[in-house]
Amino acid sequence: MGKLTKDQVLEALKDVYDPEIPVNIVDLGLVYRVDVNESNEVEVDMTLTAPGCGMGPYIGQQAEWRIAELDEVEDVKVNVVFEPPWTPDRISEDGKKLLGID
Repeated sequence: MGKLTKDQVLEALKDVYDPEIPVNIVDLGLVYRVDVNESNEVEVDMTLTAPGCGMGPYIGQQAEWRIAELDEVEDVKVNVVFEPPWTPDRISEDGKKLLGID
């Protein structure tokens, strides 16, 4: 089994979208932290665009499932956190282009 990298996890998370926004959660700036330990166990801290977002559990589950699909992953935990609060400043340049804001 190979060593899983943070970049591989982030690339996989680019397949996860907020159903209400046509930009993936990485480019939206919703992923705050990705840790991959020596045993290829992954822990992710992510947030939502708004604390009351009804799609939160769905998005968190989609993120967990997508990471679990990576061959090297032994275990995955996705934490939905609200500190620090998300702001549009976290959107990547690619995300801003997709949303038409530059």
